[in-house]
This record gives sequence, structure tokens and C-alpha cells, in this order.
Amino acid sequence: MSRARDFADLASTSSVSSLSSRNLIINGAMQVAARGTSSSSGNGFAVDRFTNPVSQSSKLTVQQNAGSVTPPAGFQYYYGMTSSSAYTPISTDYFYVGQNIEGYNVAHLDWGTANAKTVTLSFWVRSSLTGTFGGSIQNSAQNRSYPFSYAISSANTWEYKTVTIAGDTTGTWLKTNGKGAVLWFSVGAGSNNQGTAGAWAAANYASVTGAVDVVGTNGATWYITGVQLEVGSATPFEHRSYGDELARCQRYYYRTPTGRTYQRQCVLTGRSSTASDGIFILPVSMRSQPTFSKSGTMSVEGNTTKSISSISLSTNASSTDRVRLSVVSDSGLTAGYSYYIFNVNDASAYLDFDAEL
Repeated sequence: MSRARDFADLASTSSVSSLSSRNLIINGAMQVAARGTSSSSGNGFAVDRFTNPVSQSSKLTVQQNAGSVTPPAGFQYYYGMTSSSAYTPISTDYFYVGQNIEGYNVAHLDWGTANAKTVTLSFWVRSSLTGTFGGSIQNSAQNRSYPFSYAISSANTWEYKTVTIAGDTTGTWLKTNGKGAVLWFSVGAGSNNQGTAGAWAAANYASVTGAVDVVGTNGATWYITGVQLEVGSATPFEHRSYGDELARCQRYYYRTPTGRTYQRQCVLTGRSSTASDGIFILPVSMRSQPTFSKSGTMSVEGNTTKSISSISLSTNASSTDRVRLSVVSDSGLTAGYSYYIFNVNDASAYLDFDAEL
């Protein structure tokens, strides 16, 4: 092979490689849904990493693949919102869906400096309504925001949109494991939360003046998928493997598998007649030491079976990659003996570890 060909191949490889890991949005294809696939009151997760803050409950429902329509070519899943009533937002109201982006993942944008980089947001969207819709990018302090608008011209039709956003040269943008930036799509916003599209503002705006309120029409739908935020101009959506996307999501939230009626959840060591401890190894290093909760019926099993009174996380003996669970149960355990947390004929029981932004 000629030396010129070597350099040509290297340049081609470098060009392809530079396109990997360019999407700053996690789970933009809406495929990972560890928490469940629907919420009826708002403030829920229909897919991982996409939160749904609302000021009024029960005005809309959210669901992965709501309405069972055919997604755009190349996608299997989408995030769907359906209005539950005809509600007119008051000045302080908000109905959003979006993602908190970790500071480590946007530090290279250099926002808040003279070197701030321009980014492009791209996505596929479909609604039963037409007109101008709104969204924004904000900092964690919510005192810098860039409201943007996009138009939906045909009802119940998937449309591809791009929005170019010049980097913010002022303001404070976190660059560690806190909220580095926040992306919102609005389906309803009061006047206090609306601003002028296309410019940075020293305010907490998440939509644009005059945008369509999906919550204002009973039964109205709004669906989205293929969400990508990247430096420079828009490129084709970065389809990461399911395993890669799942691991990225698990940095922020992990739920133990369900579906088995007698699942062993964690190995324990007896500490007294009623207490036992176990180290739970998390599948990936989480953003921060997680909070813990459990759901379902579980017991302590081993040389005896005891009902569990409580399971708690020992914060002084836990980290981002492993946690210590302290279990209190009925009397009858033996110090130094091995036990485990066991589902009691409950296929829906699970342990939850949450480090969301």
C-alpha cells in the first residue's frame, strides 16, 4: 500500500471516529425504560433520563410509544404525551419534558467563556396540533436560558427539526457532576416562563411567547424521538448500542431486575439476631452516592427465614460503585452466618438506586 493511501485511510478513519460519542443526550432514541413506561400524573419517567416536571398534576399522561403509531424510519421507540383535559396555563404554570445534562459531559462546550461553542439540537416530533412550539436550554441556576421555537406544519405526521444555538459567553455553567445544562421541550407554559426565541436571556425561560399549549386541548398528543445535541451542525442521529445506552442510563438510576417470583437480591452477613448487612455492587459507577428504596415483599433467607422490617443504605460505608445495605428483620439470625435478601413470591419486587440530577 502506498504512503499516500496510508494517510488517506488514516484521515478517513479519523473522520469516522470523530463522529462517535457526539450526542450529549442520553437515551435520545427513547429505548431504555427501567423505571416503567408510563406516568399518569406528571413528574414521572416514561423513559430513562427524560424527566417530566409539571406545576399541575393529572393534566397529561406520558408513555413510551403512546398511541402505538409507527416511529420514524430507523427508530423503534418514542416518548409520547397526551393531554388529559383542556387546561389553560396560568402565569406560573409549566409542563415540560427534558433532560438534565451532567456538567462533565458539557464542560468541553466552554459555555460561560469567550470560547463558547455553538451546538445544534435535532429531533423528530409529531403532534395532533400544528403551529409554533417552544423549548429552551438553561443553566443549573436557571438564570441563563435560550428559548427556541420550531414549527409543526402537518398534524399527526413525523417531522424532522433542527435548532442551532450559539454558545453562551456569560453566566455560570457547572462542569462537574452537577447539572451542566438542562434541555426542555414545553407542552404548556405560563407567561412567566416564556421568552423571545433565538437569544440568551438572564431569566428562567423554558418556552417562547405564543407557543402552542398541548395541555390546552383535551386529547391532544405530542411525540418525540431521535433527540440529539451536538457541537457544530446537525449530523445523522448517533445510534448507540442498547448495552452502551443502558450503561449510560445506569450512571443515574438502577433498578434490580424483576420478573422472577423468588429472586435473590443481595448476599448478607448476620450481625446480630435481628440485623444483617450486605455489600451491593452497582453495575456502573453512579454520578454520586445514590439514594435507596425498595418495593415489594422480601425476606431474609439462609438457615432460617425472617420477615424484613426495614432495609436502609449506610451512607458512611457506601460510594458511587458499591453500597452497604443494612437489614432489620425478625429475631432468629446468627451473627457471622450468611443470608440473602429474597423476593417472597413477588415477581415485581425490586431494589432502587437513584443518582439522578
